[in-house]
Amino acid sequence: MNIGQAAKHSGLSAKMIRYYESIGLLRPAGRSDSGYRLYGAQDLHVLAFIKRSRDLGFSLEEVGKLLTLWQDRGRASADVKALALRHIDELNRKIAELTALRDTLGELAEHCQGDHRPDCPILRDLESGCCNGHNS
Repeated sequence: MNIGQAAKHSGLSAKMIRYYESIGLLRPAGRSDSGYRLYGAQDLHVLAFIKRSRDLGFSLEEVGKLLTLWQDRGRASADVKALALRHIDELNRKIAELTALRDTLGELAEHCQGDHRPDCPILRDLESGCCNGHNS
């Protein structure tokens, strides 16, 4: 099938398929006599693997490692589990970070009167972070 059909079948855009090819996640597609990319069942299987991995939040580097492990039938499942556990740790870190951001913004919004007056603790907080040298 051509790249448009592969994109439709995989749920990825043709642009992403070309990108995955360019960075080596997907082997270069075969070409028709007229130069169009051609994809087979194995390519679609790899694209589905990549898409699912990305849907689970794995980075492109991690997807590359997962693909290598997946294609190595002699690999130890412990290697796959270790990569997944590292990813879970990173997700937990991001969740904690987002929770803290949500809580801070919620507190600021709670203290904002939201009326016709110009006083706004949200803007005051944003201003205080921009000019006095502290970073969040």
